Amino acid sequence: MRLLTLLRLDRSTWLTLHLYLALSVGLFFAILGFSGSVSIYREEIDRLLNPDLVVAQATGPLLSLDKIMLALRIEHPKRYGSWTLEMPQTPDGMITAWFDKPHETIDQRYAPLMVSINPYTGAVVANRFWGETFTTWILNLHTQLGLEDMGWNIVGGLGVLLLFSVLSGVYLWWPGWNKLSSVFRLHYQAGLQYLALDCHRWLGLISAAGLLLLALTGSLLSYPALMTQLFGAAGMNHGETGRDIVSTAEPTKNPTSLAGAAFIARAPFPHAELRRVTTPAGDTGVYRINLRQSEEINRRHPYTTVWVDRWSGHIKEVRDPLGFSVGERISTWIWPLHTGEALGPKGRLFWFVCGQSLFWLYVTGLLRWLCRKGWVRNVALPKIDLQQRLRVLQTVGAQAYRWAQQQAQRHGPEVERWLRVWVGRSKQCLQANWLRVQAWAKK
Repeated sequence: MRLLTLLRLDRSTWLTLHLYLALSVGLFFAILGFSGSVSIYREEIDRLLNPDLVVAQATGPLLSLDKIMLALRIEHPKRYGSWTLEMPQTPDGMITAWFDKPHETIDQRYAPLMVSINPYTGAVVANRFWGETFTTWILNLHTQLGLEDMGWNIVGGLGVLLLFSVLSGVYLWWPGWNKLSSVFRLHYQAGLQYLALDCHRWLGLISAAGLLLLALTGSLLSYPALMTQLFGAAGMNHGETGRDIVSTAEPTKNPTSLAGAAFIARAPFPHAELRRVTTPAGDTGVYRINLRQSEEINRRHPYTTVWVDRWSGHIKEVRDPLGFSVGERISTWIWPLHTGEALGPKGRLFWFVCGQSLFWLYVTGLLRWLCRKGWVRNVALPKIDLQQRLRVLQTVGAQAYRWAQQQAQRHGPEVERWLRVWVGRSKQCLQANWLRVQAWAKK
């Protein structure tokens, strides 16, 4: 009933709601969209800004995990506790060793030490703290606005408000079936104010579905307890290990090595890819091995996990995501959907466009509002002579055709015949589209 009551509100009420949301928190939407879209390609940007993180000669066998760990212990002899080695996803990538609670950043919510190690030589290339690099700072801005715990709650609330903003924008965009054709026009000659409004509508229409999904998944990630209650899946939030497994075996002088634990963990999943290895902490600690099966959509943080006792070498427990319940499966999709990891390269690009659209939606909407208030003048835009543009295209086309004829004469009559057919069809298509443009302009 409440939903029906909302839908019965008149257009002016929806417009007021949309306007107030934009004026009050629209700038935060723009910040979240811009920072989130940049964070989609944070690994590529980090490698671009830091060329040392790219292995110059990615050839030869990889060093064993124990030699990598030895180099890490030599570099950081006084950092006691558990380390996590993240395997590179490309042949020229570095192994990243994570130390969760370094004393330098102990007062921060999340600021681990990140150590980059050459997997072929064992050389330590970089020691960096989370939040001190450009890409991690941008990601902190996106997830918490740089405000620690309070920022997480604020970002989650902004995600809920973004849902209402997008839904109200879609409602305001819909003109009815009788006037549907009018919203697909660009009122270029009417001035800057109307062009900004048309661009605002087009951007909103193109990115609405993506923004709704991003806002929903982002809110769930900001409130992990709510996600647990909704899907009934405890320990499935991003970054959680799921279980606290301890060793019950007697310590010995010959504990299982790091490489040995990784080898043992592959027994239940012989075809899985090794992604992360976490070393034990204390005498009761165990190895935690994260593998990725081909069916998993999570690439960096897969849920396939094997716990191996370092004293006995026995498998303590196994977590297989292929046997998850429906709620657990849904939980595994939240993070890779929000980051675009689950959508592949084209999906990541579309997510980037959606994030950038939040910024431009704010700019075009604010410009439209300032023009209506009279604080910005509605500047007339320069006119475009479509016929002149067509003549230029025809001239360029004629030059290209003459060049094609010359090439065809050089390479034989078969090529020339094919080019004539192709140019003729292209000319017919251009003329037909030009007639459609003229008919549309007269309406």
